[in-house]
Amino acid sequence: MKQLNELIDTKESGWILIKSWLETAKNQFEMLPNNINRAESELLSIQVTTRSSMGAMIYETGGLLIDHGWLRVLGSGSKRLDRGIHEWNIGKTITQQHKQPDYLLIADDILGGYFSINCGGLGESLGDIYYLAPDCLRWENLEIGYSDFLNWCLNGDLDQFYGSLRWNNWKTDIQELTGNQVFSFYPFLWTLEGKNIDELSKKAISIEENFWLLDTIINEIKNRIPNTEICITLLCFITFSFS
Repeated sequence: MKQLNELIDTKESGWILIKSWLETAKNQFEMLPNNINRAESELLSIQVTTRSSMGAMIYETGGLLIDHGWLRVLGSGSKRLDRGIHEWNIGKTITQQHKQPDYLLIADDILGGYFSINCGGLGESLGDIYYLAPDCLRWENLEIGYSDFLNWCLNGDLDQFYGSLRWNNWKTDIQELTGNQVFSFYPFLWTLEGKNIDELSKKAISIEENFWLLDTIINEIKNRIPNTEICITLLCFITFSFS
């Protein structure tokens, strides 16, 4: 295990590149302040150097809120995004100390979609960013690494990426969410009835609740249930009450 002074590189910091992207970003963003004690703790726990983009994000920021808060990129945690990368993954992808997880959660959106670095559990493309799409419940390979993902968050066409999943007045609605909440929609986004998002009911739920709901559904489908939309819908009604 490396010590803190071995992880902090002031001469070749990845922050230099990230800072240049922030200065020229096309997408609206807010960089959340870090707490140095929390940043150092996260860096020690995750064991990545600040020469890397991810290490620099953890050490220099509490996280990023992109496009009015639609997309949240994790850093070391802050009051408005109270989850550091390592802290958020504990018990979810990191279940044993010093054992590499199958993937590492690094960002999420207000739809309940998750972005992760593949560490071997999502496919053969190690280091690629995958997206768990809430409208199909599949991990999709974006075929980019972490640095390119950050650049995409700040400069990519998010309207094109999310397409019909953005509803009228979404910029107003998401102001009611904290960085630890997402919207849950009914009918569910992955059902035939859930394809017109402007007609769906929605409520704010904790992202912790949302993660475990999706994790349960995906595991049940993978292990026991044929991958059909009818079975997914029935399972959702059993495991989640929209009230």
